[in-house]
Amino acid sequence: MAAHEHVVSAEAMHRQRRRAVVASTVGTAIEWYDFFLYGTAAALVFPHVFFPGADPYTGAIASFGTQFVGFAARPLGAAIFGHVGDRVGRKSTLVTTLVLMGVSTFLIGVLPGHASIGIAAPVLLVVLRVVQGIGVGGEWGGSVLLSMEWGSERRRGLMASWPQLGVPLGLLASTGMVKLMNGVSGDGFDSWGWRIPFLASVVLIGIGLYVRLRVLESPAFTEVKQERVLERRPVLSVLRHQPRAVLTSAFVRMSEQAPFYLFITFVLTYGTEELDLPRGDLLNYTLVAAAVGLISVPLFGHLSDRFGRRLVYGIGICCTGLFAFPYFGLLNTGSSGLVLLAIVLSLVFHDIQYGPQAALIAEGFGTNVRYSGAGLGYQLASVIAGGPAPLIAAAILEHTGSSAGISWYIVGCSVVAMAALLLMPRPAPVVTAPQRPVPASTDAASSPGEP
Repeated sequence: MAAHEHVVSAEAMHRQRRRAVVASTVGTAIEWYDFFLYGTAAALVFPHVFFPGADPYTGAIASFGTQFVGFAARPLGAAIFGHVGDRVGRKSTLVTTLVLMGVSTFLIGVLPGHASIGIAAPVLLVVLRVVQGIGVGGEWGGSVLLSMEWGSERRRGLMASWPQLGVPLGLLASTGMVKLMNGVSGDGFDSWGWRIPFLASVVLIGIGLYVRLRVLESPAFTEVKQERVLERRPVLSVLRHQPRAVLTSAFVRMSEQAPFYLFITFVLTYGTEELDLPRGDLLNYTLVAAAVGLISVPLFGHLSDRFGRRLVYGIGICCTGLFAFPYFGLLNTGSSGLVLLAIVLSLVFHDIQYGPQAALIAEGFGTNVRYSGAGLGYQLASVIAGGPAPLIAAAILEHTGSSAGISWYIVGCSVVAMAALLLMPRPAPVVTAPQRPVPASTDAASSPGEP
């Protein structure tokens, strides 16, 4: 009888683990669909709809400026939902962030343009972008932890990489929808066609809620709650006791996040305005690169379990830095095959870092402050890396007329990231003392994913 109960328990555990992975991945894909959709529209449509009358690069800079506002709001979302996630739980927090993101995306789809309501249009766009940023800022930590904490310690890299698939899935879905509507609406894309992908987020929200409401809370958080070692003020506590872990988590993303938003959003502006490449072709190339990411992200997460997070991540940093000049060299040829190669390789080098990144960052914090610590570190990069990157690239191009300065910018980001990787504390112990997180230190025992 006991053996039978053990088998049932194991089967139930396996079923919940699978549900946790699916809930984290599907929900995150929907969130990133919303977020990337904005980036694509900011590059192709928003300069004309919300900032008419400006020259192409001034309009692009203004449009990317509204995009940056969303990035700036992400640490706020990480702090708000990090506190809730470490106090109440991962599951309920993720339901809230999903609804918040979906509603704001839908409202962008019905927002009148500058021609209809004047200056109120870009103002309201900024407000909705802030709400988007808060939602996605609270999403990442919970989705990664829900999946990672349901898995075994030996497979943390792989388990935490599944929610990271939300990036290529969201990119694939958003780019695919934009391309579909670009073909269907034709000349009407700038007036109404771009709105349909935003409105479609309502359907995706329903799917995401159905999946997430069926999963149980993670066993690691449940154990912390049962043992009454919840942190009263997890955000303040982690900033006080583990500032190095938070800061290095942010700076280690410089080589991953900053180039990424050049590779998927700025490239659309650069390709269409500077190189006169067809919009549809660029969207096709991005779709191919996103599809490759469905394999490469979990692959490199798995490899980090075998060879160590830092080694795999460091290889990704080096590849990104070395590719900075060849990337624009390939783009500038204007050859369809070489442009496709540039876009695909750029995202593969990104995925070498993105696969192991979730576990690399999350393992630096104890369970009772992990949502807050990992979320803050991850989302602070939005302010220093992903948010300003398209703005910086557009400004460099406008003032120099050359892509060389942008390549040097990518190299600089890679140097900063490598320094942060070398300075990152070792993983924190899994079990924490009541009311006080255990600071991660170089003396802490390495996890199975570390060399």
